[in-house]
Amino acid sequence: MTYGVFVHRTDSIYDDSPAERYQFPRRYLGRVEATVGDWIVYYEPTKVMGARGYFAVAKIERVVPDPTAPGMFLALIEPGSYLDFAHPVPFADPDGLVERGLLNEEGKISGRAQAAVRSLSPTDFDRILAVGLDDRDALLPRIGAPPLGGGFGEEQAPFQLEQPRERGLSLTSRILRDRVFRRVVLRAYDERCAISGLKLINGGGRAEVDAAHIRPVEASGPDIISNGLALSGTAHWMFDRGLISLADDLEILVSRQANDPDGIRAFINRSGRALAPSRASDRPHPHFLTWHRENCFKQ
Repeated sequence: MTYGVFVHRTDSIYDDSPAERYQFPRRYLGRVEATVGDWIVYYEPTKVMGARGYFAVAKIERVVPDPTAPGMFLALIEPGSYLDFAHPVPFADPDGLVERGLLNEEGKISGRAQAAVRSLSPTDFDRILAVGLDDRDALLPRIGAPPLGGGFGEEQAPFQLEQPRERGLSLTSRILRDRVFRRVVLRAYDERCAISGLKLINGGGRAEVDAAHIRPVEASGPDIISNGLALSGTAHWMFDRGLISLADDLEILVSRQANDPDGIRAFINRSGRALAPSRASDRPHPHFLTWHRENCFKQ
């Protein structure tokens, strides 16, 4: 097993779904198979407009032939392992390349940088994750109860990763994943509730919105931005209980079983549609919205 880098473009011609599968041709089969059972980092090249650099991590469960495309294969992502980075990591920083393994003996970028799939050293993997998962400047979540002794201005310490050699194990921590997921979803929605349109920051500097999974983690929902919504506490409660849902075009649907439908509609922003992130790939994916309508929404 070995760490790897998988190049992915939002305008890719391949049938990729980063939290579920990565499609690739036979020439990369050996390299991809070497990563089975281990973690890979997704990279979006700089030639893509608005490129994110190294933007997510996932674990490869297995590799299978693509039944729909002769000569193509699918690297299947282990359910629940995908995680967007709190901070996309650039290809290079003031100290040079982040992925040092791309340098040749003369200290120049080698041809490996052009490979869509390549191995990644443990040191480079640790370096990328240390930057990508650092959420210390995030707006922290609301605190539900004051600490013992009273007071309302408590601070929540940033989540600290384990030692570098244990970093891969830390990626399964629900504490880490919830905090990073909240970070990326709130950033995508500008800390604004997608349903009401309100952006409220409390006296402690914390955004008064939650990062809600459209398809819950308990139902195999991934920690990917397109499976997330920024919702106020009230909107989150209604969404989880199926009193509201979203159509594929983001029209806000109100359940006929709600006991105060007019009150709910008054709470919704004037457009009648959920606010959406500016980046198309971050917007709620129809796959997850369909799941919510079929499994949660009370028609």
